This record gives sequence, C-alpha cells and structure tokens, in this order.
Amino acid sequence: MQLVTGMPPNQPHRAEVSKLLVHPNFRRQGIARTLMLELERQAGHRARSLITLDTVTGDKAESLYRSLGYETAGVIPGYSRNPFRTRFDSTTIMYKTLALRSRVDDPPVTAR
Repeated sequence: MQLVTGMPPNQPHRAEVSKLLVHPNFRRQGIARTLMLELERQAGHRARSLITLDTVTGDKAESLYRSLGYETAGVIPGYSRNPFRTRFDSTTIMYKTLALRSRVDDPPVTAR
C-alpha cells in the first residue's frame, strides 16, 4: 500500500492512495479493508482531511471503497491500458473526507 502525502503547497490537507494490491490468493479475507483503515489512520496522523484514489471502473475494489465511505467524483474513459487485453479501461476517481482530531482526547471534527 502507498499513501502519497507530498502534495503541492495549495493541497497540504490532501493525501492520495497510490497503490493498494492484494494477491488474488489472499483476497476476500479483509486484508484490503484492514490496509485501507490503517492508511486512513496514517493520513489522520499527518493532518490530512481528504483522501483521493482511482480504481478501474466496475472493478471489485470500487465496491470496497464505497463500503468504506468513499464517494465517486467522476469517471475518466480510456484512462489506462489493461495489461491482459488490448483495450483501455475507464477509471473511477473517488474521495473521502476524514474526521480529524486536534488532540487524542477530543471528539472527531469533520474537515471542511
């Protein structure tokens, strides 16, 4: 899993999920969900209130992200070449706003 936090100066509140891969033999065991929750926790520790990501449109990962509270910002057709077929796949851009805590004992505050 990769969380990119090196953003331009006008986006210090944002992080991007660059990669989240689980070997096919180990899917459907909650590994991706656990990794995403840890990634969100790490983003929160770095005061990031917005996480963005992209995934192949229609892929099983899309439903995982939705179940974790990610919303669809849009779809870009023909975004990436499918390595197993001679076609280009669309990608779905998704985002999630995180609740940040100013101190460990403070209740969550939704970033705006």
